[in-house]
Order: sequence, then structure tokens, then C-alpha cells
Amino acid sequence: MTLNLAPRAGMPRRLPLFLLCALTLLCPTAQAQVMTPGLYWATTVHAWLAAMLALMATIVGLISGLHSRERPATFLTGMMLSWVVLRAAAAPGASGLRPLLMTLLVLCGVQYLLRQMNWKRSWIDHALLIQCLVVPASLLLAGIQVSLLGTIWHAVLSLELVAAMGWALWLRRARLQATPDEALRRDFVLMAGLLLPTMVALLAETMLAATSESLWWTASPWLGLLLPVLMLALGLQLINGVAQARLDAERRIGAIEQRMAERIAEVERTHSQLAEQKLEQVTERERKRIAADLHDDLGAKLLTIVHTSESDRISTLAREALEEMRLSVRGLTGKPVHLIDALGDWRAEVVSRLGQANILAEWKSPAEDVEHTLQARSYVQTTRILRESVSNIIKHSAATHATISSTVQDGDFILTIQDNGNGIPTELDGRLDRGHGMASMKSRAKQMHGQCLVESGPGWGTVIRLTIPL
Repeated sequence: MTLNLAPRAGMPRRLPLFLLCALTLLCPTAQAQVMTPGLYWATTVHAWLAAMLALMATIVGLISGLHSRERPATFLTGMMLSWVVLRAAAAPGASGLRPLLMTLLVLCGVQYLLRQMNWKRSWIDHALLIQCLVVPASLLLAGIQVSLLGTIWHAVLSLELVAAMGWALWLRRARLQATPDEALRRDFVLMAGLLLPTMVALLAETMLAATSESLWWTASPWLGLLLPVLMLALGLQLINGVAQARLDAERRIGAIEQRMAERIAEVERTHSQLAEQKLEQVTERERKRIAADLHDDLGAKLLTIVHTSESDRISTLAREALEEMRLSVRGLTGKPVHLIDALGDWRAEVVSRLGQANILAEWKSPAEDVEHTLQARSYVQTTRILRESVSNIIKHSAATHATISSTVQDGDFILTIQDNGNGIPTELDGRLDRGHGMASMKSRAKQMHGQCLVESGPGWGTVIRLTIPL
């Protein structure tokens, strides 16, 4: 009697699959009447392991097909499927398939264990393939000695699998000794915990099968559980390894993206710096051109007026304009000025101007040697602020005494101009920026990233404090 599982008209396509699953689950129950309780539970566990191995074989097969690096896992898939079919072939009437399935299981198991460690020998590959032909053929030709020969082959195949497990474990140990690493140590401990009990179980099972007339898988059903459990563990290890490799790859990609972002930012900064340098070079060339035009054209004309004018007033104005022009040219093209030299120039000019206005000038310079320098533009702007301050003292303060002091403090240059004049009138309180050139002085200080503070009151003079960074 044959069972036709082909779907009939009106019959759901998945019904045959459901029937097969139901038969798989019911088989141990149907046999429970003739089995001992221990054998019944062992058979039930074997059935569940077979189902899990079939599912695991599918997953491992997909992984080996999708990831070229995991191609050796194809042998693990073959090992799992061989065990599942081998268990089904243990039923009466299917004994002819058992030798071939056993050799396939050993072939796949040996190849996976060794290739997992990147250990490959062509003579082993050829010997295992030849064995797949020799074992079934020898059993077919054995005649009445088939039982004895089957026991011998079972022992040989089991020993081959045990030897492969031992060699794989030894290779792991050698790798750990050559490269001490925590991950390799954990892998060795895990595989030792899986392989050593399985090796002992296979040896014990081989001895029991040699002295028992039962089927190979019923001679020691509980010992036979370790091999499928090992295969499940190897499958889980493979899945975990693929997942870990994916996480590592994502971390590496993240690190690469981070480095790429940093490189892009660095390139952008470099490009910005080059653009700023180019702009500065263009600006510097234009400054030099303007300075040259001022010096060669306007400077020459002003100098001519100074020497040829018959009017003292015109000659004085031309001389002042010439000095301002030279100061502007120096700000456009000049080099940094030593602070000690700048203080000397300012002192000579301020003392001379105040003296001509009958105002006693007191100059206080830093006591220590000053090693700092001023940029040319800072020198020019400070000179103009100082000139404007002195002009205000002469024109508006009615002062008789003025003190100019300078100091260097915390990387800043501080210049203080103080007089004993009338101070700024009350009606200008709150509007200091509008008169006496105060707005101009504050603007110049701001251009130098500094500040210019003015303190004044009727009757006690005016204090102007300029602070600029060096």
C-alpha cells in the first residue's frame, strides 16, 4: 500500500507537509506501547533534535550560500541533513541507505571540522570520497558476514570522526599558544567543552554497538544525543560568528565614515585656509600698490608744497598731511614694530606737542625690558588714538599737566592718558562717543580687538585707557 501525498483538486497545497509533521510527532507515541520509558523519551528527544537540525541545516545552508567566507559551512549542512536522514533510515526496510549516509555524515563532519581551522589536505578529500563508494559496495558484497563488516565499518567511521575532532581541538590549542587572545581562549574552551564529551560518547557508543545486536542508534540512545547536540552548537556558533562579524563590520564602517568625515572637514579647513591666504596675498598686493601710489604721487606733491609754499600755514598743513600719509603707508606695508621702539617714538612726539602748548608732560614706561612687538596696523591705529587724545587735551581741557603711562599685563598692552583739565562738560554726559573724536578712537580700538574707555567729570580731568592684545 502506497501513500499518495500529491495534492488533489480542492486540497490545500500545504496539507501533505502538515501530515508529515503530524506523523513525525505521533511516531514516538505509536511506538510507546513496545518501548521502555527510557527508550521512548530518548526517541522523542531524537525526533525533536531531528526537527531542529533540519531547520538549522536550512539556516546554515542559506548562510553558506550568501557569504563566500562561510562556504565550509556547506559541510555542516550536509552533516546535519545526513544525521536527520540517517535517523529516518533506521526504520526497517531502509537499512541499505545507512552505510552511505554514515559515510556522508563522516565526510561532511571531518571536512567541516578541519576546514573551519583552514586545514585542508587533498589526500584526505580523495580518501573520504573513495570511502563513500567502498563502504556500501563492501557491505553489498559481504554476504553472511555483513553484520560483522558493518560493525567494523561503524567503528572505523566513528574513529575517523573522533580523530577529526581531536585534531581540530589540537589545532585550536596551537593557534591559541601562537597568538594569545581572549577571544581565541573562549573559543578553545567552548569547543573543548563540546568536542571532548562528544568524542567520549562516540567511543562508548562504538563499543556498545560492537557488543549489541540492536540498531546502531538504539544501542545507546542517550549517548547518541551528543552528536546532534554538537551539530546544533556548531550551527549556533556559526550564526553567532556571522552576527558578530556583521557587528564588527558595522563598527568598522562607522569608524571609516568617522575618519572620512574628519578628512573631509580637514580638507574643507585646508581649502578655507588656502582661500584666506590667497585673499590675504591679494589684499597685501593691493595695499602695497596703493601705498606705492600714495608715496610716489601724493607724497611727492605734498613734499613739493612743504618746500615751495610761501605761506607758513599751508606749509604746516602740508607737512602734517605728509606725516599722516607716511603713517598710512607704514600701516599698509610696514613690518611689525618693537614695542620699545614704538614707545620711544610716541614719547618724543607727545612730550614735544604738549610742551609747545605749555602743558607739563609726564611719561611712564614699563620698568622691565619689553620684548613684545606690535603689528604695523596696530602701531598706526595706536598712534592716531594717542594723537587724538593729545589734541583733545590741548584744545579742550585747559590742563596744565598730563600723565601718559604704559604697561604690559596678561598679554595686553595698556596705554593710559590722564590730564588735570576741566573734564568733559555735564551736558555731554552720556554722549561721549559723539564728540572730541571719541567715536573714532573707540572704533580704532575695536579694529585691533581691544577697547578704549573714557572716564571724565567736571573739575577732575579726563582719563583715557586703551587696551589692545599683543
